[in-house]
Amino acid sequence: MKNFLIKTTLVASVSAMALTGCSSTTNSGVIGSDRQQLLLVSNEQVLQMSAQSYNQLLSQANAKRALDTDPAQLARLQRIAKNLINQAELYRSDAKSWQWEVHTIKSNELNAFVLPGGKIMFYSGIIDKLNLTDAEIAAIMGHEMAHAIREHTRERISSEYATQAGIGIAASVFGLSQGQAQLANLAGDLGVSRPNSRTQEAEADKIGLVLMAKAGYDPNAAISLWKKMQNASQGEPPQFLSTHPSSSSRISNLQALIPSVMPYYTSSNKPR
Repeated sequence: MKNFLIKTTLVASVSAMALTGCSSTTNSGVIGSDRQQLLLVSNEQVLQMSAQSYNQLLSQANAKRALDTDPAQLARLQRIAKNLINQAELYRSDAKSWQWEVHTIKSNELNAFVLPGGKIMFYSGIIDKLNLTDAEIAAIMGHEMAHAIREHTRERISSEYATQAGIGIAASVFGLSQGQAQLANLAGDLGVSRPNSRTQEAEADKIGLVLMAKAGYDPNAAISLWKKMQNASQGEPPQFLSTHPSSSSRISNLQALIPSVMPYYTSSNKPR
């Protein structure tokens, strides 16, 4: 995945960080949302940096004439996204009012992500090469939306910030120090280049299953999706897997979770 998220902008904003401590970004009592999170960076800062990075990516793709080149594919993704977004309020009431965006990049890469604030990007390769069904697209999108809903990027930046502060790198945050530059680079890596923690991945799997099931997509599609990913990783691993560790144990865990979300699917209005 391109390392474009949250680099130099963090240098300018790190001195204004609001210490909010441990809390939860989502409603409690629903699957995958009870864990307390370390949140040292404000949500507003992360959203601003994310939007800037996303707009930069859009500009680069547009310059290459690779942005939204297939209207039918884009419309398909927008339809699926709308169905999933309508279910997000189960986890947080403000999610439906986010400035959600859906775009595609024409590329052979097997890649997709959702940045903080609901910035959705799919590379055409992941849809075309894996011959994804709507439900399999919903499995990817729901999983990625879960990362945004739970503000995992914000959490990871906060964790890294706390670590660096603990060893003294952040002691000079009120100046443009070498420490700040290092922190900014680390934040960029954390945003889209490094694998999420096992805890965050497990949360995203759970929440993603709930979102797709409530939206009327068969959660069993998450199994067929990851089997396709597993097969695709026999040669050079797909870009998508660079930030989403995949294994047989993950598929087993998903299979164990499906019975708990099937009632959502059974009672849902199925997409037409």
